[in-house]
Amino acid sequence: MQMEMDQTTWQFMQDGVMFGLFNHQGEPRGGNEFKAPNWWMGMLSRKVGSSQLTLNAMLSLDPATAGKRGYRELFQVGEAADGRPLIDRQHPHDLFMQLAAIWRMPLSSGTGLTLAGGPVGEPALGPIAFMHRASAAEYPLASLGHHTFDSTHIAFGVITAAVDHGPWIVEGSVFNGREPDENRWNFDFGALDSVSGRVWYRPTEQWEFQASTGHLTHPEELEPSNIQRTTASASWFKRSGADFTAVTVGYGVNATDAGKRQASFGEATRHVGMNSVFGRIDVVQVETDLLVNDAIPLTGDAAARKDTVGAFTIGGLRDLKPWRRFEGGIGAALTLYAVPEVLKVTHGEHPVSFQIYFRLRPPVSSMGRMWNMRMSQPMLGHSMSHEMKH
Repeated sequence: MQMEMDQTTWQFMQDGVMFGLFNHQGEPRGGNEFKAPNWWMGMLSRKVGSSQLTLNAMLSLDPATAGKRGYRELFQVGEAADGRPLIDRQHPHDLFMQLAAIWRMPLSSGTGLTLAGGPVGEPALGPIAFMHRASAAEYPLASLGHHTFDSTHIAFGVITAAVDHGPWIVEGSVFNGREPDENRWNFDFGALDSVSGRVWYRPTEQWEFQASTGHLTHPEELEPSNIQRTTASASWFKRSGADFTAVTVGYGVNATDAGKRQASFGEATRHVGMNSVFGRIDVVQVETDLLVNDAIPLTGDAAARKDTVGAFTIGGLRDLKPWRRFEGGIGAALTLYAVPEVLKVTHGEHPVSFQIYFRLRPPVSSMGRMWNMRMSQPMLGHSMSHEMKH
């Protein structure tokens, strides 16, 4: 669904967040740390004739505030630092998370063509990235299925074409499928060697569904295999004034030469007045040998081994009085795990993790927060631009 705009001047929109985070991950693999994961995104958009031009920039200081090894997160794997895989950790984001231009032109009444791309962006693959999902807005940690669902949201080189008609959007992308390296301050350009396709269906303002698949060429620095990734998700968003409820569920599969690994998640946030409560459930088939031995598996049988981990998170956040339109809040979260027998020796039978944090957001524009938005459909006036000011 698209909504046309009358403005012929540039319209500006911004969003972002910084978490001042005390993070405790359960022993024996966990520990305590202070981190400050963050991102900021700015968007300029204007009418050009009957078309719409949008310019996006998304930046993060994670390389400085989270470090090159990111933050602790039990059972999370993906990417590398110092020639070793990141295990029980979530990698930091790069300084440049998105630099993209998007052009949408009408083809007929109710139908449009979008061309999007740039040196950094996200291909048409997976659900909304976790930091943009309204259902995850108040929780600083990534889903354990991040590398099954939305890890391609930072691709150094991407071109996307999309056609929208009524509630339907069909997208296709070519992109650099390699994950960023440990130098998070630069650009990691490579060949546009990966492809993906995605279909969105949005029958009402509240409901949105997507299904996608993509072929990723050698995404991991230390593992030579390609990945065929397939995902499906559904989200529901309902608001009443400044109050809202947001829910997302997803299922995904990564298929490699070593076999298939599945992941699913469900998460929700309920905001009323100055209070938010949220929860997340992750069920992930993990790379068992990698977690046990803290090293890339040396044999095919070892690489193929998988066991299912469950994680249940619940938390809440209290908004503070705004200061010069900056939005602060104090939050806390608790995570319990279902651990398979083989990982109880390394991770404990009943590890418990928790976080206490301060959340800060920049002043919101008249268009609202940039929640539930994606690179190929970000235009101001798009019906996903909910005005969600607290």
